[in-house]
Amino acid sequence: MGRRSERLSKQGMLASDLTGDGDVIQVVSRAFDILRCFEGHDARLGNLEISRRCGLPRSTVSRLTHTLTRMGQLAYLPGDQKYRVGPSAVAMSTSMMRGLQVRNLIRLRLQEVAEQIPGTIGFTIPDRFHMVYLEYARADHALGLHSVTGSRIAMGRSAAGHAYLAALDEDFGNSLMTEMSREMPEDSNILRSRIEGNRASLREHGYVTAGGIFSPHITGIAAPIWSPQYQTFVVVTIGLLASMYDEARLQQEVAPVLMQLASAIDAMVQNAESGLTSAPVAVAPPRSKQIPLESVNDLEAGARGPRPARSVRAGDGRR
Repeated sequence: MGRRSERLSKQGMLASDLTGDGDVIQVVSRAFDILRCFEGHDARLGNLEISRRCGLPRSTVSRLTHTLTRMGQLAYLPGDQKYRVGPSAVAMSTSMMRGLQVRNLIRLRLQEVAEQIPGTIGFTIPDRFHMVYLEYARADHALGLHSVTGSRIAMGRSAAGHAYLAALDEDFGNSLMTEMSREMPEDSNILRSRIEGNRASLREHGYVTAGGIFSPHITGIAAPIWSPQYQTFVVVTIGLLASMYDEARLQQEVAPVLMQLASAIDAMVQNAESGLTSAPVAVAPPRSKQIPLESVNDLEAGARGPRPARSVRAGDGRR
């Protein structure tokens, strides 16, 4: 494998790749930017809306959407004069999901934790300057906390994003924040102001906490896991109402649950790469750390173990 391919495999993406610099073919990068605009299967967007979201000239967007439609990646709706995800994109994504039975096991683990914690439990993967929910579970009584599988949230606004940046090799992480500052300067500044503390927390505890950055009502905790399959860090995250969980309670009651969950998912992720299937393992808080559900209905607000995660390791571009 060539030097360029080796570097790509180390981090999944490089800072220069994020902006179309270097040897990345810009038209391909822009085409994927357009496809990213269609966050949900039912999303319908016109060229003007896509242009605003991507920051591209409308004429460029028009040419690319025409090409993507001919390829079947988009479908044009004459009545609305808008586009939606096309059959080829759906078929491609379905094909790529084959053989990922491990995600069903991960979903079960997330749901088990969600039944005991009044919050949202997510398994996320990075995409440029965002984190995307690959799997998601939510307690029925978790008021004010809403996402779905496939939802995207900015790295700078999520505990998952802060954990991901903290897990990266320092040079890669700093480069990513530099590139982010061009498109999302406020988010980049948030990350920069917390990156050293996040790296220290990850080294000491194996997780990162972040409160009030997405919403003043929500606090989060997250742990990164190295995925051999995706050649990047995926992140397990838990979001809760800040009015119920201050920093102390988050670390005392939720952190042990997160680390146990991350350890179970880490084993699944590693076994999946080896062609094995992990048997379901119940994930529940220790008896002394049971999380009560008191006062939940009154709120209307709008990896491995307790040691540092083994997946945050040295060598091959990772920490």
